[in-house]
Amino acid sequence: MSETFQPIVVYVDADACPVKPEIYRVAERHGVKVFVVSNAFLQVPQSLLIKRIVVSSGFDAADDWIAERARRGAIVITADIPLASRCVKAGADVIGPTGKPFTEASVGMALATRDLMEGLRAMGEVTGGPRPFSQKDRSAFLSALDVAINRLKRAGFGSGAP
Repeated sequence: MSETFQPIVVYVDADACPVKPEIYRVAERHGVKVFVVSNAFLQVPQSLLIKRIVVSSGFDAADDWIAERARRGAIVITADIPLASRCVKAGADVIGPTGKPFTEASVGMALATRDLMEGLRAMGEVTGGPRPFSQKDRSAFLSALDVAINRLKRAGFGSGAP
């Protein structure tokens, strides 16, 4: 099967994803299959397009499941920077829940910043976490997901609708 005739799929790193309802709405509108991947049972809508995947509770089990399937034509939704890096390298489009796309150019800087902040937190220099998720973030995410799906459709990838 030619790469350009593969369906668009969305993989969601779902355990702490704040935009799952938005993903479901966009997927239904575009006829795109969504895999909701988590370490525990999560409620998902009854739809032929939405499939729940519960992996073992092993360290990085959900990340590994997603990374093994990431490819050109796939969209990965995650805030996990190491997972984003693995998926970008595999050719997938990767979007954070705030709508920020991860690219080959940005993921290296994101990993370096993550490591720096982790070190500063370990030394007690930084005690706060990320800013609260906002309506602006939600809107930016919706736009980024819509743009990614439309770009893949223009590149010849199809919907995953049954």
